[in-house]
Amino acid sequence: MDSSELTALLTADGLRMLADMPSVRSSDDVARQVSDLRAAGHSPDLVSALVGQARLRAKAETKFGDLAHRMLFTRAGLEQATRLSIASLHAGRFRDAGATRVADLGCGIGGDALGLAGLGLSVDAVDADEITAAIAAYNLAPFGGSVHVAHGRAEDRDLSRADAVWLDPARRTAGRGDTARTRHDAWSPSLEWVFELARTQPIGVKLGPGLDRDLIPDDLEAQWVSADGSTIELVLWSKGLAREGVRRAALVTRGDQAWELTAPADAADAPTRELGAYLHEPDGAVIRARLIGDVARPLEAGMLDPHIAYLTSDAALTSPFVASFRVREELPADIKALAKALRARDIGRLEIKKRGVDVDPAILRTKLKLRGDSAATLVLTRIGDTRRAILADRV
Repeated sequence: MDSSELTALLTADGLRMLADMPSVRSSDDVARQVSDLRAAGHSPDLVSALVGQARLRAKAETKFGDLAHRMLFTRAGLEQATRLSIASLHAGRFRDAGATRVADLGCGIGGDALGLAGLGLSVDAVDADEITAAIAAYNLAPFGGSVHVAHGRAEDRDLSRADAVWLDPARRTAGRGDTARTRHDAWSPSLEWVFELARTQPIGVKLGPGLDRDLIPDDLEAQWVSADGSTIELVLWSKGLAREGVRRAALVTRGDQAWELTAPADAADAPTRELGAYLHEPDGAVIRARLIGDVARPLEAGMLDPHIAYLTSDAALTSPFVASFRVREELPADIKALAKALRARDIGRLEIKKRGVDVDPAILRTKLKLRGDSAATLVLTRIGDTRRAILADRV
C-alpha cells in the first residue's frame, strides 16, 4: 500500500466500503472484486486498497483471528507481525516484571503493541516507515491515550519514560510488499546497538530463530518460540525481563495452549540406542534451544544418532515437546523396494518425514506411486552411514 491508496481508504466512505467487503481469498475473488468496483466508478487507488486489504485480512486470520477484520495491513507488515497469542505471552512477561510503560521500537503494523496494550500497559511505539506507522496508529486507536504511535528511527527515541523496551529490528529489505532477508550487520537498528541497549535497559528483542548462537551474549536469556509446529522466532531478554538462572528456553504453543522448557545452559544430549517401539521428533524450538536431552530423559528415550534430532524409546510416553510415533517396522530404503512394500501394506496416504538424508518428499511421493486405503508415516533418516526407512503411526 502506498500513500495515495491509504489516503483513499482512510475516509468515511472508504472504511465503510472496506467493512462491507466480502472475503477475498483467491485470484478469482480478486479479479471479481476489482471488476465490480471499477464498474461502480471507484478510483484505481481505492479499488487497489480495498481489494488488497480484504485479501490481507483473510490471510491475517491465522495470526489475529476475528480481530484481523478490524485491522489494516501491508503485505510485509503482516508477514513479519507477531501472532496475537504469542504477543500476549510476551506482554505477560513485561507485566509480571512490573513494567507499566513499554517502548515498542520497530512496531510494524502493531502486533506486539496490541498484546502489550491488551494487558493494560502503556505503549510508546515507533516505526521507521511512515505508511506502516500510520497503519499501526489505526490498528491501535481503540486503546486511546494509552498508546502513542510515531514515525521515526528506533535509535532516535527518548526512552526516559519507558520502564522496559521491546524491539523488532528490521531484518528484511525495505518495502511494504515482497522483501528479502538481510544479514545481521544490515539490520535496523543494528544488533550491536540492540546489545548495547540491553546492558542498561530491560529489553525483549525479537529475532529470527536461525540467528548464529555465537552472537548471543552470555548474560541474555534466549527463548526460542514455536507455533503449531513451526519455529517462528528467537526472543532475547535482558535485565529484569530475563529470568533468574534461565539462559535457554523453548516455548511451544499450539493454538491457545503453551508449554515451556527452561534451563541454565544447553542440555547434554541423551546417549544413543537402538530403535525402540516409539520414535519422537523434538519440536523445532527444543532443537534450536539445544534442550533435546532434557526432553529425552522424562521419555526414557535415547538418540537414534548423535548428530540427528530423533529420539527413540520403548516406553509409551510422550510430551508436548515432541511429536511421537509408534513404530510398525523398518522397510527397505531403496525406492523400488520401498514402493513395493508400501503397496503390499495397502498404504495410499503417507506422511513423509526426514532428517539427515537428501530427499525431497514431494518427488519421492511421486516415485512411490502410492495406492491403497491405509495411512501411515514414513520416517527417513540415517544412523551412522546407513539410510533407514521407518514405518510408523503418529500417536
